Amino acid sequence: MNTSDSTADPPVRTAPDVISALLAAIREGELQPGDHVPSNSALAAQYGVHRNTASKAVSHLKAAGVLSGPAGGKTWVRVKPPYTRRSNMRYHIEKALTLKSEEERAATGVAELDSNLKIESLYEDLVDYDVVDPPSDIAEIFGLAEGQQVLRRTRLRRHRAGAGSSGSVSYLPYDLIKRNPDLLDAKREPWPGGTMHQLFTIGIEIGRIQDRVTASMPTPEESVEYDIPPGVPVLRIRKISYSTEDDAVEIADIPIPADRVELVYDTMLEGWES
Repeated sequence: MNTSDSTADPPVRTAPDVISALLAAIREGELQPGDHVPSNSALAAQYGVHRNTASKAVSHLKAAGVLSGPAGGKTWVRVKPPYTRRSNMRYHIEKALTLKSEEERAATGVAELDSNLKIESLYEDLVDYDVVDPPSDIAEIFGLAEGQQVLRRTRLRRHRAGAGSSGSVSYLPYDLIKRNPDLLDAKREPWPGGTMHQLFTIGIEIGRIQDRVTASMPTPEESVEYDIPPGVPVLRIRKISYSTEDDAVEIADIPIPADRVELVYDTMLEGWES
């Protein structure tokens, strides 16, 4: 007599089966964001497949943005990155805040307009200030002479433990901002009202902002730091702020992986003359 259980689940045999099993484990909470996934050898033993089959399944889930981890290293369930909706209309809000009280400026963080994340909820929020010689392209935009320096501000934020970071690097002419020593102090970050208010303290009003957007594949370092799935490019925004005298007064380089951003540009048009 056949005593085998005909209702038992069939053994996992293919990469799609391993993919389905891992997705089910994530969906049912057996694997949480940030949890390590067993090695390819362990997965192969667990599901009764060849190690290459397990590796293929893991690679597929990394490309899909479900798993993270360097090739040949540990793998974990990816912590979903926050979605960024970056609109040029945010600059109008930032400028309006410049003339508000410190309490009002502190209550509306301009950097949080894009992602709806409050600074106090971030897992990590780091900023470094350095007075350095500018890269040649930065010096050219500012119109700096040889020997003139810039304040370089490097920002790194992480919304959850194990998540990829977001970041930017911005530059301000040192001779311009040294008039207010507070602007050279990283301990004063986050500054209520952001850069526009910082410049306001030295008598500068922003007249226009230009966003230059390009795209390229991430560097190996960016792939790890920002937790970018294979094959995903990076949108690179160079934001240049000009004073009402049309002098460049701040340059910010903002890399954003393309799988987590929407760029929205509203163009205001003048009405027909009657």
